[in-house]
Amino acid sequence: MSAPLYQLKAEFFKTLGHPVRIRVLELLSQREHAVSEMLSEIGVEAAHLSQQLAVLRRANLVAPRREGSAVYYSLTNPQVAELLRVARTILSGVLTGQAELLADLQAAEPDTAPKRRRSAPQ
Repeated sequence: MSAPLYQLKAEFFKTLGHPVRIRVLELLSQREHAVSEMLSEIGVEAAHLSQQLAVLRRANLVAPRREGSAVYYSLTNPQVAELLRVARTILSGVLTGQAELLADLQAAEPDTAPKRRRSAPQ
Protein backbone atom coordinates (compact mmCIF):
# COMPACT_ATOMS: atom_id res chain seq x y z
CA MET A 1 0.00 0.00 0.00
CA SER A 2 1.37 3.43 -0.91
CA ALA A 3 1.84 6.27 1.55
CA PRO A 4 -1.08 8.69 1.95
CA LEU A 5 -0.79 11.93 0.03
CA TYR A 6 -0.59 14.02 3.21
CA GLN A 7 2.43 11.98 4.32
CA LEU A 8 4.14 12.52 0.97
CA LYS A 9 3.42 16.24 1.23
CA ALA A 10 4.93 16.32 4.72
CA GLU A 11 8.10 14.65 3.41
CA PHE A 12 8.22 17.14 0.54
CA PHE A 13 8.00 20.10 2.92
CA LYS A 14 10.63 18.53 5.19
CA THR A 15 12.94 18.52 2.18
CA LEU A 16 12.33 22.25 1.81
CA GLY A 17 12.89 22.80 5.52
CA HIS A 18 16.48 24.02 5.40
CA PRO A 19 17.64 27.60 4.70
CA VAL A 20 20.47 26.54 2.37
CA ARG A 21 18.11 24.38 0.30
CA ILE A 22 15.63 27.24 0.02
CA ARG A 23 18.40 29.62 -1.04
CA VAL A 24 19.61 27.12 -3.67
CA LEU A 25 16.09 26.80 -5.05
CA GLU A 26 15.68 30.59 -5.10
CA LEU A 27 18.89 30.94 -7.11
CA LEU A 28 17.87 28.19 -9.49
CA SER A 29 14.46 29.82 -9.91
CA GLN A 30 16.28 32.63 -11.72
CA ARG A 31 18.45 30.44 -13.96
CA GLU A 32 20.83 27.51 -14.06
CA HIS A 33 23.85 27.99 -11.77
CA ALA A 34 27.27 26.42 -11.50
CA VAL A 35 28.14 25.04 -8.08
CA SER A 36 30.98 27.58 -7.84
CA GLU A 37 28.48 30.42 -8.40
CA MET A 38 26.19 29.09 -5.71
CA LEU A 39 29.10 28.80 -3.26
CA SER A 40 29.88 32.48 -3.58
CA GLU A 41 26.20 33.50 -3.45
CA ILE A 42 25.24 31.33 -0.47
CA GLY A 43 28.47 31.56 1.53
CA VAL A 44 28.68 28.04 2.95
CA GLU A 45 31.43 25.43 2.82
CA ALA A 46 31.58 23.34 -0.35
CA ALA A 47 30.90 20.12 1.58
CA HIS A 48 27.76 21.62 3.15
CA LEU A 49 26.44 22.84 -0.20
CA SER A 50 27.18 19.45 -1.75
CA GLN A 51 25.22 17.74 1.03
CA GLN A 52 22.21 20.03 0.53
CA LEU A 53 22.31 19.58 -3.25
CA ALA A 54 22.28 15.79 -2.73
CA VAL A 55 19.10 16.10 -0.66
CA LEU A 56 17.48 18.18 -3.42
CA ARG A 57 18.64 15.69 -6.09
CA ARG A 58 17.18 12.73 -4.16
CA ALA A 59 13.87 14.60 -3.97
CA ASN A 60 14.08 15.19 -7.73
CA LEU A 61 13.86 18.96 -7.29
CA VAL A 62 17.16 19.74 -9.02
CA ALA A 63 19.18 18.12 -11.77
CA PRO A 64 22.93 18.34 -12.37
CA ARG A 65 24.66 18.84 -15.72
CA ARG A 66 28.40 18.53 -16.31
CA GLU A 67 30.31 20.83 -18.60
CA GLY A 68 34.01 20.07 -18.45
CA SER A 69 34.99 20.18 -14.81
CA ALA A 70 32.05 22.42 -13.85
CA VAL A 71 28.74 21.10 -12.55
CA TYR A 72 25.61 23.13 -13.22
CA TYR A 73 22.25 22.73 -11.53
CA SER A 74 18.75 23.60 -12.64
CA LEU A 75 15.23 23.05 -11.34
CA THR A 76 13.51 19.91 -12.57
CA ASN A 77 10.14 21.65 -12.48
CA PRO A 78 9.41 25.37 -12.92
CA GLN A 79 6.51 25.06 -10.46
CA VAL A 80 9.10 24.98 -7.66
CA ALA A 81 9.81 28.64 -8.46
CA GLU A 82 6.07 29.33 -8.29
CA LEU A 83 5.86 27.59 -4.90
CA LEU A 84 8.63 29.86 -3.58
CA ARG A 85 6.79 32.93 -4.92
CA VAL A 86 3.57 31.82 -3.21
CA ALA A 87 5.46 31.21 0.07
CA ARG A 88 6.90 34.71 -0.16
CA THR A 89 3.44 36.20 -0.68
CA ILE A 90 2.05 34.27 2.30
CA LEU A 91 4.95 35.31 4.53
CA SER A 92 4.62 38.92 3.44
CA GLY A 93 0.98 38.90 4.50
CA VAL A 94 1.76 37.24 7.82
CA LEU A 95 4.57 39.69 8.60
CA THR A 96 2.44 42.66 7.60
CA GLY A 97 -0.26 41.45 9.97
CA GLN A 98 2.28 40.99 12.75
CA ALA A 99 3.73 44.46 12.18
CA GLU A 100 0.23 45.96 12.38
CA LEU A 101 -0.48 44.03 15.59
CA LEU A 102 2.80 45.20 17.11
CA ALA A 103 2.01 48.81 16.20
CA ASP A 104 -1.44 48.46 17.79
CA LEU A 105 0.05 46.97 20.94
CA GLN A 106 2.66 49.69 21.21
CA ALA A 107 0.06 52.42 20.70
CA ALA A 108 -2.21 50.97 23.39
CA GLU A 109 0.55 50.35 25.92
CA PRO A 110 1.17 53.02 28.56
CA ASP A 111 4.73 54.16 28.93
CA THR A 112 6.11 51.53 31.28
CA ALA A 113 9.78 52.27 30.74
CA PRO A 114 11.56 53.07 34.00
CA LYS A 115 12.14 56.76 34.46
CA ARG A 116 15.70 57.91 34.87
CA ARG A 117 16.50 59.67 38.08
CA ARG A 118 18.46 62.83 37.91
CA SER A 119 21.54 62.81 40.01
CA ALA A 120 21.82 65.52 42.60
CA PRO A 121 24.22 68.35 41.80
CA GLN A 122 27.59 68.00 43.44
